[in-house]
Amino acid sequence: MPYDGTRSERFEAVLSQLGALMEGEPNAIANLANASALLKLSLPDTNWTGFYLYDGKELVLGPFQGLPACIRIPLGRGVCGTAASERRTLVVGDVHAFPGHIACDAASNSEIVVPLVKGDTLYGVLDIDSPLKHRFDDEERRFLERFAAMVSEVL
Repeated sequence: MPYDGTRSERFEAVLSQLGALMEGEPNAIANLANASALLKLSLPDTNWTGFYLYDGKELVLGPFQGLPACIRIPLGRGVCGTAASERRTLVVGDVHAFPGHIACDAASNSEIVVPLVKGDTLYGVLDIDSPLKHRFDDEERRFLERFAAMVSEVL
């Protein structure tokens, strides 16, 4: 996404774009597909951006941008399953040091996973991988939590 403002201004522009893309669209899959494409376009140095959706038992692959991925992830397993079961954002600077990491793409070295929660209901997770170690910082975590909250509202 070409934009010459500060990083914070770019994040605000992405959130504005997300709102415009989802406005009036009731289909969750369409919204998740556009959201994953928008993030892939907006976040440099990422190799996978997408969603896993909670089906009541486990996380199931949803719309994404990147290489083919693991289809099902049990709650409590890997970064995605742990973030979902604990319902908290996980920022992992080196996925190879994360106990039980599930390697879907050997090129991934860092990851951020943000739960999609509305009220008390878990809908899934937003998952973003990078080939760079320690790619995600606190400012980006806050941005992605806001992004995930907007997405959760339309699920």
